[in-house]
Amino acid sequence: MPEAIRRYRVVSTEYRVPSGEFVGRMPEAIRRKRSNAERAHAFCRNTDKKLQGRIFFLNRFFYPDHSATSQLLGDIAFHLADSGESVHVVTSRLRYDDPEARLERETDERGVVIHRVWTSRFGRHWLPGRAIDYLTFYLSAGWALLRLLQRGDVLVAKTDPPMISVMAAAVARLKGARLVNWLQDLYPEVAVVLGVPGLVTPLVSALEFLRNRSLRAASMNVVLGHRMRQRIEKLGVAPERVTVIPNWSDGHHIRPISRSDNPLRRDWGLGERFVVGYSGNFGRSHEFGTVLDAAARLSSDATVAFLFIGGGAQREGVEREVAQRSLGNCVFQPYQPRDALAGSLGAADVHLVTLKPELEGLIVPSKIYGVLAAGRPVLFVGDRHGELGELVESQRIGFVVDPGDAAALETHIRWLAAHDDEWQAMGSRARALFEARFDRHIALSGWSALLDDALEFEGEPEK
Repeated sequence: MPEAIRRYRVVSTEYRVPSGEFVGRMPEAIRRKRSNAERAHAFCRNTDKKLQGRIFFLNRFFYPDHSATSQLLGDIAFHLADSGESVHVVTSRLRYDDPEARLERETDERGVVIHRVWTSRFGRHWLPGRAIDYLTFYLSAGWALLRLLQRGDVLVAKTDPPMISVMAAAVARLKGARLVNWLQDLYPEVAVVLGVPGLVTPLVSALEFLRNRSLRAASMNVVLGHRMRQRIEKLGVAPERVTVIPNWSDGHHIRPISRSDNPLRRDWGLGERFVVGYSGNFGRSHEFGTVLDAAARLSSDATVAFLFIGGGAQREGVEREVAQRSLGNCVFQPYQPRDALAGSLGAADVHLVTLKPELEGLIVPSKIYGVLAAGRPVLFVGDRHGELGELVESQRIGFVVDPGDAAALETHIRWLAAHDDEWQAMGSRARALFEARFDRHIALSGWSALLDDALEFEGEPEK
């Protein structure tokens, strides 16, 4: 059987990778549109040439930025370009990890055409300035898309800045393009939970109304977990227009590394101590009070160290509190380049992942996938009945700690440090889970199938 037909049969009614791993369900409207034979025939006609439609991605940050959303978007964009698709990215000239950077306006990187638009650059630390940064990106990116999009194109809108789907839906409708929302989080709900000032009830209601219309107008809404899917469906989005494709990590580049083979442990002065790591964004959605209280309880234990890697809104506050409490067992490092992640993630023996319980279903911390790839156990501080809490406990890859229970976190750390065989077994199970469900190639297969259908689908979105 020709490869093109075999591939289409694999994804004919569900998004599955060649191994059969379930990724997400195909929209009912697409399944009704044509028979499997017709769809396979249409796919074969385009096997040796690019499809007429182009794929546009919309996000405020992109390669060479090192933030998690940039790296995920780069994986998909470069993969599709390597497959022969016409791929464009509309993004800013900023870097999340380097506020002073000014990237080129128009570039072609590995077959991906990058359109960088002007935005203000007040930064993340002044709330009114951040709002202006968002607004200028909406306007500049919207104008760029009006010039660039054509009928038959597919526009994939991520969620940085928040509410970008509202602008994307309007432009896609005007230009006859199909919209796919890639939801990393849900705003304005996240902002309300985090107590962002100025969000009075009438404004929140208006924002929710506009956001919900943009979700219903999309050909598909891709979410990160089943809790998020449930929230989206409760907003009135048809179930066949919502699918789950989790975020991922690259299991080829991030592999388990033993202590003795990791030079970063020596370079960072970690030695033979049992290292509790936190790697990634220090965002406002993450809970650090429990972690710092546990570090204080363990400060007299010379065999345990805490390693913090990354940056974000709360990093300065965490460093300040560590200094005020004279916690000499804490080490800080900046974001690491992607080719160094195997070493930086492997420098810790166990990793912390935190999420405020009230954000369950609104955010899924993507840092967990790199931890699983590195073959390390997880200490999750958050809702034990949430998406990650249930995953950690059901798969026996670590422990779940209720926010505020620093004593329990201390107990689990001491136990792991004293039971080498057990924490290594947890790490092995973590890597096996990663290879079965969260490796890069699994997600990219699901995305490729979804976008193939979006390029061919000619139906109308919901009003």
